[in-house]
Amino acid sequence: MRHKLNLVYHLQLGVMLAPYALGALVLIILPILLTFGLAFVDYYGFNTPHWVGLANLNWVLADPLEGVALGNSLYFLFWSVPLRMMAALLLALLLTRSQTGVGFYRAAVYLPTVMPEAVYALLWLWIVNPLYGPLNWILRGLGLPAPAWLADAATAKWVFVMMSVFQVGESFVVLIAGLKSIPLALYDAAVLDGATAWQSFWQITAPLLAPWFILLTFRDVIFSFQNTFTANLIMTRGDPYYATLFLPLLIYEEAFDHFRPGVSAVMLIFMFAVTAVLTALLYFVLPRFEMDHDL
Repeated sequence: MRHKLNLVYHLQLGVMLAPYALGALVLIILPILLTFGLAFVDYYGFNTPHWVGLANLNWVLADPLEGVALGNSLYFLFWSVPLRMMAALLLALLLTRSQTGVGFYRAAVYLPTVMPEAVYALLWLWIVNPLYGPLNWILRGLGLPAPAWLADAATAKWVFVMMSVFQVGESFVVLIAGLKSIPLALYDAAVLDGATAWQSFWQITAPLLAPWFILLTFRDVIFSFQNTFTANLIMTRGDPYYATLFLPLLIYEEAFDHFRPGVSAVMLIFMFAVTAVLTALLYFVLPRFEMDHDL
């Protein structure tokens, strides 16, 4: 009898997981295999693929734009991830307590994250417009210089960094959940011991929130390379003077503008390899914490 129940249970479990397994196969595993296959063939979309070995890799290594795009992507990663995480942490600390009107502010923080990427890019095109954009209007009103933003190679990348800083909704929600998981008794005990708010943060909040914070940092590093594509395509197409040419846009142009899917596949593999290296470095550099579930 128990054997039959186990068989029925595993059958039901298999039926429920089948759509997800099929989706993973069609949308993840097969594209990965095809990408690796394209990296070693000569294929332009209209011809029969034929094996070229490492010719596509040699093309990528000789292409100066690959280094430019990698440098721009690393620049974006270096600035956007720390700023996003700091902004998410600060907002979570400010909006953790349930007070009148706090729901409105939480929704306002989360709104840019759920906004369609194309709409968000067009909104920022208006915000940073050097002639009539509200950002330069505010800067002029304060007597500060009004940059040309996307028209200037020195400031164009910073527009993408600023855009990313406002999209902290997911990290914000996770950090609020992490803050709410910390027992209030720890703070009460700290107050009785004479701890200041700053001491309570460093001795209680920071250590207990660190696992959540580090997990989100890993997530941001992994996704930051990919999240520039839509805005990059709509707003600048890599201009001015390749100052905003990021890896995802270069991969897209190689595949669909220049009809070199093999070269594009090599670049895609290279991008994920760089992401894996950065993630591994973070794993060994950042401290690792274990959550104490008995708190």
